[in-house]
Amino acid sequence: MSRIGIFFAEGYEEIEALTVVDLVRRAGISIDMISVTEAGEVTGSHGITVKMDRTLAETDFSQLDMLVLPGGMPGTKGLEDCEALMEKLDEFYTSGKYIAAICAAPSIFGHRGYLKGRKATSYPDFESHLEGADVIGAAAIVDGNVITGRGMGCAIPFGLAIVEHFKGKSAADELAEKIVYSR
Repeated sequence: MSRIGIFFAEGYEEIEALTVVDLVRRAGISIDMISVTEAGEVTGSHGITVKMDRTLAETDFSQLDMLVLPGGMPGTKGLEDCEALMEKLDEFYTSGKYIAAICAAPSIFGHRGYLKGRKATSYPDFESHLEGADVIGAAAIVDGNVITGRGMGCAIPFGLAIVEHFKGKSAADELAEKIVYSR
């Protein structure tokens, strides 16, 4: 069974993170909410505190098939400042495993050189950080093993792109219909 890790730092964007968790779980895919702060709860940029499934130190990355980074500020900076997470992200990227980021978080991919020659999207204020990318203003883009999303309003298409990767287009379309979302 496929398993995803989604990473939370203080100040994450709640809608981007929790929409992905909700959609992926509805699709029957395992996803762990993982704190990079080593706290059992993490508070988002709008004051919503969420209980985590585990902390970074408790995570067995060999059991994960994808790493997901939600945006938000200062959450994105907190993720990028987490050296242990960045090392694992590098390992996933270089081994061809899937990585995904939305809103401000694709800037991390740009800073690490993952987007050179790829199509990518991000929150408009962060497009200059998508170093080497062909920047496209789409809601969600899949290019090779990298999935990027534009922002909070694009959390559903971003989450559905993740579902489609693991379960196929028909499963993602069926889920979109069930949640009354027009693709």
